[in-house]
Amino acid sequence: MLSIAVDRVYQVLAPDGKLVDTPPDLAPDRLLAAYRWMVFGRQFSDRMIALQRQGRMGTFAPLNGQEATAVGLALPLAPDDWIVASYREVLAYMMRGVLPLTIAQVHRGEVGIYPRQANCLPYQIVLGTQMLHAVGVAMGIKYERKPNVVLGVCGDGATSEGDFNEALNFAGVFKAPVVFVVQNNGWAISMPRSRQTAAHAIADRAAGFGMPGVVVDGNDVLAVYKVVAEAVARARAGEGPTLVEAQTYRLGAHTTADDPKKYRPEEELAEWVARDPIPRLRAYLIGQSLLNQAEDTHLHDGVRAEIQTMVDTLEALPPQDPLVLFDNVFETMPPALASQRDALRRDLGRE
Repeated sequence: MLSIAVDRVYQVLAPDGKLVDTPPDLAPDRLLAAYRWMVFGRQFSDRMIALQRQGRMGTFAPLNGQEATAVGLALPLAPDDWIVASYREVLAYMMRGVLPLTIAQVHRGEVGIYPRQANCLPYQIVLGTQMLHAVGVAMGIKYERKPNVVLGVCGDGATSEGDFNEALNFAGVFKAPVVFVVQNNGWAISMPRSRQTAAHAIADRAAGFGMPGVVVDGNDVLAVYKVVAEAVARARAGEGPTLVEAQTYRLGAHTTADDPKKYRPEEELAEWVARDPIPRLRAYLIGQSLLNQAEDTHLHDGVRAEIQTMVDTLEALPPQDPLVLFDNVFETMPPALASQRDALRRDLGRE
């Protein structure tokens, strides 16, 4: 494991894109793919916000500012590894094979089916519960003696829930092959991190559960990749869990139902805008002669066209049958649920 004390934040790229530590051994095509995914996440988020404001989409949790953590944590995973996360990690889910169209359908209140091979449990809305699910999947993997790892991902607000601490305790005792990643974006809706815990860092809690803890610059995709890759390798080798705290910032609202101007100082936002993860990686790629301005413009145009195609496809879909909401809940539908479905069918005049 990287010998990083939790009293400092591990970084590979400075905000200006200059190297401050040895970069991970990622091939140029993977670096460019990581950059494209980050651009995709930003444009996808912006488009979902616009659709919500126009009444064409439901409530959405913006990704802006947190793209590096989402991409960096997904990059080290093998195809048969798992991600169990929350609504802020939909970009990582898309990298695993969940279609952007599916994510958009879910936010429109429809049923979106994840491909089984993506190995992603439906992202969780209830704070912290997914961390218990992640440990459960990891223990199943351990019982079956499979060489796979689970990433459990949550925000800083979820660390105040009992579920989070119970998950860490169980995983620590039984050495579950799980990596816990906390996206610490500074705010649990309107509650600052300083009001959630008196600990210097969330990663400080790791020692109490018998696992290493690392603090990483969550706006530095190379640093996130490097730290998570080592934690994944450790879990895969049977050495148990790691707690990774990615210090990042949400540049937008908590969700489209929130107004951060009511509680967040403008000078704090301005400070973090200067640390935006996308210009940081772009500067590095240009400095390494892996990208130029014309190629960057072409990449942005391509992402914009892909998202427009997704929106066109979404809005051409027929209205969802309300009865579909009862499917995919239980393998065998229990009588109470079947009774509710039948009542709705009658209300729809289908008897």
